[in-house]
Amino acid sequence: MAEKSFKYVIIGGGVAAGYAAREFAKQGVKPGELAIISKEAVAPYERPALSKAYLFPEGTARLPGFHVCVGSGGERLLPEWYIEKGISLILSTEIVKADLASKTLISASGETIKYQTLIIATGSTVIRLTDFGVEGADAKNIFYLREIDDADKLVEAIKTKKNGKAVIVGGGYIGLELSAALKINNIDVSMVYPEPWCMPRLFTAGIASFYESYYANKGIGIIKGTVAVGFGKNENGEVVDVKLKDGRVLEADIVVVGVGGRPLTALVKGQVEEEKGGLKTDAFFKTSIPEVYAVGDVATFPLKLYNELRRVEHVDHARKSAEQAVKAIFASEQGKSIDEYDYLPYFYSRAFDLSWQFYGDNVGDTVLFGDNSPTSSTHKFGTYWIKDGKVVGVFLESGTPEENQAIAKLARVQPPVDNLDQLAAEGLAFASKI
Repeated sequence: MAEKSFKYVIIGGGVAAGYAAREFAKQGVKPGELAIISKEAVAPYERPALSKAYLFPEGTARLPGFHVCVGSGGERLLPEWYIEKGISLILSTEIVKADLASKTLISASGETIKYQTLIIATGSTVIRLTDFGVEGADAKNIFYLREIDDADKLVEAIKTKKNGKAVIVGGGYIGLELSAALKINNIDVSMVYPEPWCMPRLFTAGIASFYESYYANKGIGIIKGTVAVGFGKNENGEVVDVKLKDGRVLEADIVVVGVGGRPLTALVKGQVEEEKGGLKTDAFFKTSIPEVYAVGDVATFPLKLYNELRRVEHVDHARKSAEQAVKAIFASEQGKSIDEYDYLPYFYSRAFDLSWQFYGDNVGDTVLFGDNSPTSSTHKFGTYWIKDGKVVGVFLESGTPEENQAIAKLARVQPPVDNLDQLAAEGLAFASKI
């Protein structure tokens, strides 16, 4: 098989790859210099749509509507755009071996691809219950959501199991967003998770109580403090129930599992320095190997604001780290320098008529402000995190664009706070003053 050779290669075809491609074009990449190798069959798209509008019965999102870079208000990069720019989009191709010393990649079909500069943008994969040998976890209609193929299978099940019962395993991002999406489709939904409250990596008990009550008021069953230990199947191999550790058995036509992900770093294991589960990079996303960069979920990078190394799994960081790496590649070729990556952690979610944003770090003491009653007409409430006398993180539900900008600025500035009671009384007004 003929060997292909490119000046720049991106492994992975997700959000980071798409935003990197746009930055390569901005920096003046020449036709034929750049290849993106993706195991998916479509050009890079905005992955967050899969757990939201892709599943809605009305106002449904479909490709080509949400190709990058529409998620951040940018131009939509259709497959034709890559052709116009002379960027090789090598789809439905999985790289199974990477030899960084010889700058060689081997695909599953045995094709050899050579590069001069490599960007690893492989992202994460979902953790599957079959990995732990959970009984019946291989049944049909047990779904995971990572790629568009996964979403298509779920959409099909929603149609065939009309007005059926769904069990969502996991109380994080996927759990909360998919419970809402399935409920909107008139599916009877129960959520199951082992923690004392939902989204425990970010939410405080005070924040979580609002969402749990709000979801319960929508008719979603919330089952906490237990886990799925097995699945029953019918003669067609389809899931029929979920067995819980506490002995309960829940009927299910559809199961969606959202119990986290893990970064896809196996391809370069042992060849690159690793840290905190990711590939260790500098502030320009350079790894320990020359001309090899890592971006998005797989990168463990210096988070300048908190003076520590961190790995961040979020679309916002995937976009920004990709752009930073490409700028750094061109700067080093031109003998110029660019600013270090200075990221402000940002997370958000939308479900039903709710929409929250979080900026900063969720460490230290917390102060709840606003009205977090699930029957509140505005749903406007939030939380400040205070560490060493400074506000370091802010969460806000149902903020206006201006209010969300204000909390972002606050999290970056980290203003001092003396009196937590006064902060609670001031609430959102404190952020708006900054």
